Amino acid sequence: MLIAAEGRLCIHKSWTDKRSSLHRTVSRQNSRTQAPALSVGSYYSNQGSSSPSLKPSSAIYCLAASKGGAVNPPELKAREQLPRLAVFVSGGGSNLRAIHAAILNRQIQAEVAVVVSDVPHCGGCQYAVEHGIATLAYPASSKTLVNGRQLGVTTEKLIDSLSRQFEVDYVLLAGYLKLIPEELLRVYKRAMLNIHPALLPNFGGKGFYGSKVHQAVIKSGARFSGPTVHFVDEGYDTGPILAQAVVPVSPTDTAVQLAARVLQEEHSLYPYAVSALVDGRITWRPDGVPILWTAS
Repeated sequence: MLIAAEGRLCIHKSWTDKRSSLHRTVSRQNSRTQAPALSVGSYYSNQGSSSPSLKPSSAIYCLAASKGGAVNPPELKAREQLPRLAVFVSGGGSNLRAIHAAILNRQIQAEVAVVVSDVPHCGGCQYAVEHGIATLAYPASSKTLVNGRQLGVTTEKLIDSLSRQFEVDYVLLAGYLKLIPEELLRVYKRAMLNIHPALLPNFGGKGFYGSKVHQAVIKSGARFSGPTVHFVDEGYDTGPILAQAVVPVSPTDTAVQLAARVLQEEHSLYPYAVSALVDGRITWRPDGVPILWTAS
């Protein structure tokens, strides 16, 4: 039985009841050409019945409660092909690596089709090349000019490449520091996620990235922080919140210490949210708030 994750808050692992017995069942990673029967991701195994057997994931521990009333769980459907992902990066790509690792570990049933970056020589692009993943440079700028050749593509070319050449189903922003053009948002409405290293709606917006976020959290005196996964809209960090994880903040923390604590949770939370997205385990309230469904 599917249940909705309570609110949008995921609790830090060290605060959960150690007596809870959590188990994850995983689906086999396959090639792009064909997905396994009843391919709805890492939360069920085929028991030979018409309805999947669902068990909770241990990707991250979440408060959960049954939801009644007009809010109904999604209907899980079989699919013929694995969903294809485009991951946008600007730096080292640690969340790209976490997502790719979760795919290889069969926690996420999808494949990374292409990595897009405004910095073609960044660590995220290097990781993609090392693992045989195609790359695109966007947008065109001095950073995408290599040996006198402009590698950056136009927005029109980007959209055409993602939709036609790479057949991308979902877009994931993983440390990408550029604003997404409205044209791309229209193509991937409710199919584009971002991860932010603070508990939105606080400490977000233009200019809040990297160590600046953690410095602001510490300066505010806040006692909790953590990553937020949200859908992307026209603004910086303003889209509907899907999932959050919480870490403590010590008054003596440095930005480096807090960043390391938050990043560890990012690497669990983002794969958890991406898995739900590609599985079709996200529904929407009439007021535009997403509901992430997991298993009882």
